[in-house]
Amino acid sequence: MNEVPLLINIAAALVVAFIGGMIVRRLGLPTIIGYLLAGIAIGPFTPGFVGDIETISQLAELGVILLMFGVGLSISLKDLWKVKDIAIPGSLSQMAVATLLGYGLSQMWGWSSTTGIVLGLAISNASSVVMLRGLMDNSLLNTTHGQAAIGWSIIQDLVTVMILVLLPSLSGPGLDWQILGLAALKAMVFVALVLFVGTRLIPWLLRLIAHTRSRELFILAILAIALGTALGSAELFGVSLALGAFVAGVVISESPLSHQVGADILPFRDAFAVLFFVSIGMLVNPAYLLGNIGPVLALTALISFGKPLLITLMGFVISRPARTTLVVAAGNSQIGEFSFVLGQAGLALGLLSRDQYSLILAGALVSITLNPGAFRLLERIENGLKRFPRVWRLLDRHGPAPAPLEESVRDHVVVVGYGRVGQHIINILEAIKIPQLVIEADVERVEELNRRGTITLFGDAANSEVITHAGLERARALVVTTPEEATSQLIVAAARDLAPDLPIVVRAATEEGVTRLAELGAQDVIHPELEGGLEIVRHTLLRLGLPLGEINRYTDAVRQDHYDLQINTEEEHRMLHNLLSATSSIEVTWLQLPTDHPIVGQTLAEADLRARTGASVIAIMRNKHLMANPKSLTVFEAGDRIGLIGDGEQIKAVEELLAISITKM
Repeated sequence: MNEVPLLINIAAALVVAFIGGMIVRRLGLPTIIGYLLAGIAIGPFTPGFVGDIETISQLAELGVILLMFGVGLSISLKDLWKVKDIAIPGSLSQMAVATLLGYGLSQMWGWSSTTGIVLGLAISNASSVVMLRGLMDNSLLNTTHGQAAIGWSIIQDLVTVMILVLLPSLSGPGLDWQILGLAALKAMVFVALVLFVGTRLIPWLLRLIAHTRSRELFILAILAIALGTALGSAELFGVSLALGAFVAGVVISESPLSHQVGADILPFRDAFAVLFFVSIGMLVNPAYLLGNIGPVLALTALISFGKPLLITLMGFVISRPARTTLVVAAGNSQIGEFSFVLGQAGLALGLLSRDQYSLILAGALVSITLNPGAFRLLERIENGLKRFPRVWRLLDRHGPAPAPLEESVRDHVVVVGYGRVGQHIINILEAIKIPQLVIEADVERVEELNRRGTITLFGDAANSEVITHAGLERARALVVTTPEEATSQLIVAAARDLAPDLPIVVRAATEEGVTRLAELGAQDVIHPELEGGLEIVRHTLLRLGLPLGEINRYTDAVRQDHYDLQINTEEEHRMLHNLLSATSSIEVTWLQLPTDHPIVGQTLAEADLRARTGASVIAIMRNKHLMANPKSLTVFEAGDRIGLIGDGEQIKAVEELLAISITKM
């Protein structure tokens, strides 16, 4: 099977990864687990189809480059500075102690010192992807606790990038400080050069390409920058591909176009990252793991219980609320992509054997599986610690953290998306004093919402559990403003499961989407383009003199029929008949009284126009003020505009009686 063509290997890896991802997602677990299991399924150690590991691994290198590029792109020094008091000392101390614990465990198994160091470094880091998912799913990302966890993760990522630079120096017979110093010097020269030149050249280049209004060129430029910088760093400076891609991401993160870069590169990063995780799984030998179940359980215990316990103990020293410490501990109770990258580097340098690497992968697989449970246990752990008041006071020196605002809000409107439409809705809701809660995935928009005091959940409502924290069962309505129809469908389906009776207003992009969203349970589906066409119809009918009430009832019937203008429902036929009846039998007429007209000074009762002509006075416009249904004692004044309603004969009788010109509306 090693002769299988490239396309079949890619297709097989993606299909099996999709199946694995779907299964574990249904179980409420991170999709990374499914991708790793997919790799095991098509690996050389299991029966059935065997993928070409060399081919998939080469493609997986793209996944590593784009993954590291994305990490660099997401680095925010501003956010890191906010939590520097806990992130910098905490993460550095935790990584150092975890590395020593991993090294100690390896010595009990009889591993070499360098192999033990690689093992310790691999378990000292945590997966940023898994941590983000856990924080997002538990509505913790947009909190001080979540910010501390993200800052902690950023420091770990930065340290791991430096470790990747220095790792080759461990592959020799001994630690050669000259080689180590040369590697560090090359890395510093490379980083300084890219930061100095790149921060001036790359943002300018991206702006230039953006003005061409060609998305293809823009995406091509991003890929060329990421891959070119990574390969250039390896060829010219001898540093890792990962470092080159990471630095390229950091440079672009300073550009105003960084968010667009992130959005455009995301599909490529995710696709090749899947191949990366599949290639990792293909290296796992299930037979070896079953034969070494003791070391697997010991390593998993160190990752899933030892690291969180270590961070919790550090909470007695770090001056932060207990909830913050526990959230950081829960987020770090797993290892992931950086551990894989470190393990692969160790494997390539001969510092790890395949079986030893399988052990690290097994620890990652089990710890990621257990990680969601760590977040669910937060409240129980807090309550358990509170039973020991002296211990709790030492851990929670800043007092109890405030409960999330979204837990107390009720009778609110949940708005998904804070774009132009969402912003307009929030402004109106604020003006009429109706509580609102916004779900938004753009960090800059979330910061803007926080500044204006709006309750906000940071996350993707369609691709995480964040919507479960929006209090839909207590809300008055859900408004989905996202332009992507597939996203809207996922949100509507999830919302209908959570709150069966909740009114849902949603935006559609296609005519088919209008029907589909209605079938999923949305009561009001708005198609902006078709709505514009319907508004043109409404104004046209108004200009033709048809009654406003009948027009509104007709347009509402069209909306209920999902914007179908073919007039093929009984309700639409009835409304159209009413419009025809109204326009054929009733005319609304306005006339303006001259100053010297005899009717001026008379009351409506004295003029008695209805008895004399059959037409009724329904309104008087006086000094730009409309008097609807004027009383019989109302006196006509010079300059009044009188609104009359009646059929053609009745209006003609008014014209003859008053002998003045009239204006039809």
